[in-house]
Amino acid sequence: MAGDGEFDFIRRHLLPLSEGDPVALGLADDAALLDPNPGESLLLACDTLIAGVHFRDSDKPETVARRALRSNLSDLAAMGASPRHYLAALSWPGSLGAAWREAFLAALQRDQARFGLTLVGGDTTVTPGPLTISLTLVGAVPVGQAVTRTGAEVGEDVWVSGQIGDGYLGLMAAQSGAPALADCLMRYTAPEPRLALGEALRGLASSAIDISDGLVADLGHIARASDCGLEIEIEAVPLSQAGKAWRASPDGDVHRLLAGGDDYELAFTAPVAARDRIDAISDMLGLALTRIGSVTGDAGICLRDASGASLAPQRAGFTHF
Repeated sequence: MAGDGEFDFIRRHLLPLSEGDPVALGLADDAALLDPNPGESLLLACDTLIAGVHFRDSDKPETVARRALRSNLSDLAAMGASPRHYLAALSWPGSLGAAWREAFLAALQRDQARFGLTLVGGDTTVTPGPLTISLTLVGAVPVGQAVTRTGAEVGEDVWVSGQIGDGYLGLMAAQSGAPALADCLMRYTAPEPRLALGEALRGLASSAIDISDGLVADLGHIARASDCGLEIEIEAVPLSQAGKAWRASPDGDVHRLLAGGDDYELAFTAPVAARDRIDAISDMLGLALTRIGSVTGDAGICLRDASGASLAPQRAGFTHF
């Protein structure tokens, strides 16, 4: 950041992202000062995104900013939290010019305004390595109403929001420019965190998770945390028209859609008696909520095909190790 010292950069470019929030203390101190509201629990979520791993080196700054903030917001959504604040640790390669940084921060500011949170601190450095963005989000939920991964009970339903596999196809569209997948591109460049759904599921869902690493892999986290099994009907998993067309193509493989990740939909379990209430939430939000299976007393994830035959998952989801 030649000609633009660190503290001048903070004053000029980061301070506007904290305006109006007393928690930030004008970004003039080493830490934010946060007093929880009475009756609220605070939730903290942190994700790191690295160029070449979580987004493409060629992605536009607006895409990088949206993916960074919205993937973190999806973690809050899965626990029923409302977003409040965030901290940003930004490590810029020297090769990124001022115009790229400014476009990134402008997109971040637009998104934080849309989702109702403000920057309250963090750090900014120059690095010889790839662009690295680490965001820590602060959310709030009424005491005792956070939705975790540990509450699934045998006999309950397994639900999922939206469509599955479009995040994976959106990345394929970004990489190849394939016209047939163009409708999925926004699922990669601008994922939609299901915050309103997460809030509506407080006191209703017994467990929940956001689908970032792939449906099968993320449901596996619920199964392990709740010490149960999840039986999933492959044909019940909702696919978009693009997803159905790709599955029917010579290269199509439903298991790749189930493991692809980057959907940022919510998967959750709930008692059978909650079906009518969940259908009402679907109508209220204008968001498809689909029952795709049930909770069992076995361990792990069992997939069933159209004939009812049991299948072991053929692909794992994304993992760093």
